Amino acid sequence: MFSARWQIDARFGHKQTALELMRKWEREIGSQVGLADLNFRLMTGSIGAREATIESHHEVESMAQLEAFFAKIAKIEAHAKWGKELEPYVVSGTSQWQIFRIVE
Repeated sequence: MFSARWQIDARFGHKQTALELMRKWEREIGSQVGLADLNFRLMTGSIGAREATIESHHEVESMAQLEAFFAKIAKIEAHAKWGKELEPYVVSGTSQWQIFRIVE
């Protein structure tokens, strides 16, 4: 099992707007691609992390499941539109994916 983590930093004073747009993505786009099956969670920086950081976590059984997720969202026009809506509230260059193996 893997934890796929997508991280962005919100621009100063815009963290709440960025979080609201992340929740919008969860409701409107994620719901179309089986996000409920991926144990999706949103987190923000607190202690020892940048307060501006917003991170989404998705749990996947395999890299194939993650690839299928990426393929599905790429076909949704609203996903690209959402990205353009989010962009003004994100510090440029901070978007990154990290994939961690879950060890139980």
